[in-house]
Amino acid sequence: MAIPIPLSLLIYLGLAGVYLLVVPIILFFYLQSRWNNVSSFERGFMYFLVFMFFPGMLLFSPFLNFRPKPREIKV
Repeated sequence: MAIPIPLSLLIYLGLAGVYLLVVPIILFFYLQSRWNNVSSFERGFMYFLVFMFFPGMLLFSPFLNFRPKPREIKV
């Protein structure tokens, strides 16, 4: 006989997954695409989002590398 899982537990697990996995990865790619050309309000909003989803950002930070690509110097 299977043990029923309460609906509230499934909701909590779903919200935790969204908070720790889904939103931070979307935020990483959003920051990468918009970092160099944003308004001051949008940059402040970016800082707020990083602060808000900091635990999830820490989970992904060892695996993602968004350093600028090396420039080609033409002679």
